[in-house]
Amino acid sequence: MPKTTVTPDPRRAVPATDTLLRDPRLLAALDRLGPTVVRRAVTAAQDRARRGEISPTDVADAAVSALPRRPTTLRPIVNATGVLVHTNLGRAVLSPAARSAVGVACGATDIEYDLSTGLRGRRASGLAAALADAVPAAEDVHVVNNNAAALVLAATALARGGEIVISRGELVEIGDAFRIPELLESTGARLREVGTTNRTSIRDYRDAVGPATAFVLKVHPSNFRVEGFTRGVGVAELAALPVPVVFDIGSGLLAPEPALPDEPDADSALRAGAALVTASGDKLLGGPQAGLLLGRRELVARLRRHPIARALRLDKLTAAALEATLRGPAPPTLASLRVPLPRLGFRADAMALRLVGHGIDARVVESWAVVGAGGAPGVRLPSRAVSLDERLAVPLRRLDPAVVGHLDGGRLLLDLRSIPEDLDETVCAAVVAAASGNGSG
Repeated sequence: MPKTTVTPDPRRAVPATDTLLRDPRLLAALDRLGPTVVRRAVTAAQDRARRGEISPTDVADAAVSALPRRPTTLRPIVNATGVLVHTNLGRAVLSPAARSAVGVACGATDIEYDLSTGLRGRRASGLAAALADAVPAAEDVHVVNNNAAALVLAATALARGGEIVISRGELVEIGDAFRIPELLESTGARLREVGTTNRTSIRDYRDAVGPATAFVLKVHPSNFRVEGFTRGVGVAELAALPVPVVFDIGSGLLAPEPALPDEPDADSALRAGAALVTASGDKLLGGPQAGLLLGRRELVARLRRHPIARALRLDKLTAAALEATLRGPAPPTLASLRVPLPRLGFRADAMALRLVGHGIDARVVESWAVVGAGGAPGVRLPSRAVSLDERLAVPLRRLDPAVVGHLDGGRLLLDLRSIPEDLDETVCAAVVAAASGNGSG
């Protein structure tokens, strides 16, 4: 009787999970990514080997290749859109000082502890001191998790059951269908609208103020402009009324900025007579998302003591990043705003010249950048961009880091004003990779 040859089942040669997890690369990934992600990659590679798609000897390599590069689904992006504070790209880019401060705050810190006494201390006292230094006209400061929260706290603590007087022209809607009137009314305050969409006078405010008035609210229309037959009332005039003036400046500009002469700032508003100013931390201030409340000592104290303040308080990572933004050098947002046009032209020329050397159709063109995120509406900042074939837009977005520009007239523009100068080399390399088809997707 002839012998029967039994072919070994190749699936038996697939390495066991415990064996694979002893691979130094996967061991390191366990610390970086956690067991769930690593085991999922190992199982998927083993299944591929059992289906005959890869050799059993290649399972470890396949598992390593399938691992994500970082423990988050967020991907880094080079903002080449010409929008300095791009809401969809995370708004302000944090400075190196702020990033370093976040690293310190990741461990145990004295966020709410007095090391000299060994007792509980004021939360984020260093941040409060940095804000006071940045806005000398503020008698006291308080910080919450965003500017909408700052308005909610002010309306709840100061106007619940009372009236807030506001111009009809300042009943604004911002991104994602978020409406200021609905936010304020949700706190239990009543709105007393005055004036018209395009014109409001001091007499309109004066006639509306009465025993039920908690404060007058002025909202900077940061994401639109009304032009033509218009009239508004400034803080100095409103401050003469017998009630506090709360001014939501929105953008987070703390002091006058020469590049944006018409953008309101916190210090000037307080000197003009505002009792309280609210602002964002992640727009023109250039820090993390936060809501700033600056103004009279007695009003800020009322806000800080209100029960809802606990629900809106800042976490330690944000507090550290914001303090470092205030104390450190100019953050990337302000640096981009202030960079001279000739410098942008020099960088664009150098980038285009290098790309042309790789056989890529690259041209330097004039462009216009904007602040973004509702800041300085209608203000266009002269800039320079590198113009490329629009077909590069998709492969550039697939890279890691991705490079995002904007399409104009059938060309892809990479605007230098929104690209930090230390990333010029990264952008060049990305374009070369995208043009040669070597991008990773």
